[in-house]
Amino acid sequence: MGEHTVKEGTFRHRGAELFYEDVGRGPLAVYAHGGFTGRAAEDRMGLFDWAPVVDAGRRLVRYDVRGHGRSTGDPVDGDYTYPSLADDLLALLDHLDAGGPVDAMGASMGCGTVLHAAVRAPEHFSRLVLLLPPTAWTTREAYARHNRESADTIEREGADAWRAARTRRPRPAVVADVPDVPPTPDGRVLPSVLRGLARSDLPPPEALTRLRLPSLVLAWADDPGHPLSTAETAARLLHADLHVSRSRADVRTWGERIAEYLSGSRP
Repeated sequence: MGEHTVKEGTFRHRGAELFYEDVGRGPLAVYAHGGFTGRAAEDRMGLFDWAPVVDAGRRLVRYDVRGHGRSTGDPVDGDYTYPSLADDLLALLDHLDAGGPVDAMGASMGCGTVLHAAVRAPEHFSRLVLLLPPTAWTTREAYARHNRESADTIEREGADAWRAARTRRPRPAVVADVPDVPPTPDGRVLPSVLRGLARSDLPPPEALTRLRLPSLVLAWADDPGHPLSTAETAARLLHADLHVSRSRADVRTWGERIAEYLSGSRP
């Protein structure tokens, strides 16, 4: 990221070795990526620009979620539910020994991870940035059913057919030109990742209402996997700022928006 030195680190938790990168100096901000990707995959996609966050005086830690990217994982469905992934995030904060509350950012699956961690241990967090809140509550069951069916298909026929079908699915217009990157979980753990996510949901609305943390929600339009209904409801429950992008050019501003938000005065 520019002239900043990127340091690599690992830690072990619940039988997995989790890899992360640590760049910049200043207050700590931790980022959890979306499902089926990883740090390197997101970088190849060019989806988010994190340089403004580091340039604004933040120590940014991005990690590969269990079973994704370079991090290891076992074929255990329960390891990939949002609450279990939140446990990994809290363990990462302990490993980093931040010495105080941190800013946490998460995209899609990472959004669910961050929210569950914040509901469980709000004292560990200062601000939240929720990118692309996924299907939740009333919209979650159709997604869960599709994931369960996909896991069964992979076990019967292998992962290649599922990967090919995934590449043929239409993408939101705002990211139609983003390079396609193969999912990073391997065929051994992929069914468990799918079933773990099928068993997941965002915390109940009443839990979000009780969460008194400043929050920013970033969403884009016309994406059934990340419906605006979730972003709007989450923003209302959290009393959060909400920004919706309707063009790729606007999505490219998210790094600057996040940097500006995190650099704001503390409440």
